[in-house]
Amino acid sequence: MLAKLRKIVHDADPEIAEDVKWKRPSNPLGSAVWSHDGQVCVGIILKERVRLAFSAGSSLPDPKKLFNAQLMGKSRAIDVSQNKKLDERALKAIVKAAVEHNLAKTRPAKTRARSRSTK
Repeated sequence: MLAKLRKIVHDADPEIAEDVKWKRPSNPLGSAVWSHDGQVCVGIILKERVRLAFSAGSSLPDPKKLFNAQLMGKSRAIDVSQNKKLDERALKAIVKAAVEHNLAKTRPAKTRARSRSTK
């Protein structure tokens, strides 16, 4: 299942970087972490499902209601089980929105600079 999610994430943003973090005895493989100008999402292998967690999930559009875990606070997650049908197009849209969210934080604020100089 993680391999399928990995392909969807990379298809959504070919420039996304993938790393493995947080290896520990209970999870020797660690967690897949995807980033593009900041963390986009984390793939976590659980007992009977894979969780794709978005740290800025509450700021992302989710018109197809894919977010089904970690619904409190700023983060949101999608728990995917082996036999669950996944809306790949909607997931790609969330990944793209997360990348755009990161890019918006790194872009210079031209409009704010202009508005200050006209005063």
